[in-house]
Amino acid sequence: MVDALLGLQWGDEGKGKIVDVLAENYDIIARFQGGANAGHTIVFNGEKYVLHTIPSGIFHEKIFNVVGNGVVVDPVSLKKELDGMKNNPIDFKKRLLISRKAHVTLPTHRLLDAASETAKGKAKIGSTLKGIGPTYMDKAGRNGFRVGDFELPGWKEKYRFLVDKHLKLLHCIDVDIQFDLKELEEEFFDAVDTLKTLPFIDGERYLKETLASGKKILAEGAQGTLLDINFGTYPYVTSSTTIAAGVSVGLGIPPTHIGKIYGVFKAYTTRVGSGPFPTELFDDNGARMAKIGHEFGATTGRPRRCGWLDLVALKYAVEINGVTELMMMKSDVLSGFNEIKAATSYRYMGNEIDYFPFSIEKKFVSPVYTTFKSWGEDLRHITDKESLPEALETYIRFIENYTGVPVSIVSVGPGREQTIFRN
Repeated sequence: MVDALLGLQWGDEGKGKIVDVLAENYDIIARFQGGANAGHTIVFNGEKYVLHTIPSGIFHEKIFNVVGNGVVVDPVSLKKELDGMKNNPIDFKKRLLISRKAHVTLPTHRLLDAASETAKGKAKIGSTLKGIGPTYMDKAGRNGFRVGDFELPGWKEKYRFLVDKHLKLLHCIDVDIQFDLKELEEEFFDAVDTLKTLPFIDGERYLKETLASGKKILAEGAQGTLLDINFGTYPYVTSSTTIAAGVSVGLGIPPTHIGKIYGVFKAYTTRVGSGPFPTELFDDNGARMAKIGHEFGATTGRPRRCGWLDLVALKYAVEINGVTELMMMKSDVLSGFNEIKAATSYRYMGNEIDYFPFSIEKKFVSPVYTTFKSWGEDLRHITDKESLPEALETYIRFIENYTGVPVSIVSVGPGREQTIFRN
């Protein structure tokens, strides 16, 4: 059976920690979408690691980690990840497997990303500038370069054809992007040599055989539901399918094989980059969330916008994904607030609604809040569910009743050990 773990907000929910915590129950962790724009942070033994392409089960000795066909792989970014783990005794050549059908981000994809975002001016969407959008555009346009192409003779000719196409497109975008292609390519080809030391697999075949042998797979999502290309806050979204449906197309696994769907969310809400955000705070509460929660993007370092929990959006994400268990992160950040709020409906174009509408732009939507008593206790040293404050339990039970899904895990800090299992 395959279980899936997904983000239910605008990304940065803490999925990496939960995958790391749950990994010991699985034989394989498989990324199914996104690319180097992901930033999954894992803290253990006093060390902090930020993963972008590598699945979050990599620090468990007996677990294999698969980069699925729905992921886009940037060799340069991946090499930097690997180099950053040289002091960790991990045998990547055995335990990190790359699907041949995964598409490759080229240096010119990054340039196109930067040029396109610059050309938008004030209308920019807040891209991470990692080349993700242009890579997926080539994939959809049937021009893409895939990992398996590196094994075929003449791959550099195919690479050159695509790069020449990108340079023509750059010429058509009326912005000044300075770059040294020779330098970028030297770095890229060096990273390709590193990539080719890892096992390439036919992902769908490998996972089929794994399932047939009775092994368990956890599909790891990147970004979040509200950034999904189809169901997110378009156009301020990512370029892949971030929801549960993406597991099948991103790994080649039939939907009938998917079992549990874990949904990860923060006790409040954050967003990086541009786009609407109904519960965003511009007061001391928002600043406090950002400071205590260390709210900076794991990939870009950009400050995250902070706001109260949006239950309307959370329930929408639960329903879109068919979530079976919820996992609440960063409950410790809200300790000591005077009061805590959560949006339980919207005022939308003159009416009060309890569903997620077509547009949540500020001119159309304003949140209607329910207020909760805060908990004053420092949660970071709590080790069992019986010790959780009653005010926090009240908040959790309200979320469970509103969404119709149990909260099985509550995180009370960034470390592995700061994880409370409620059910």
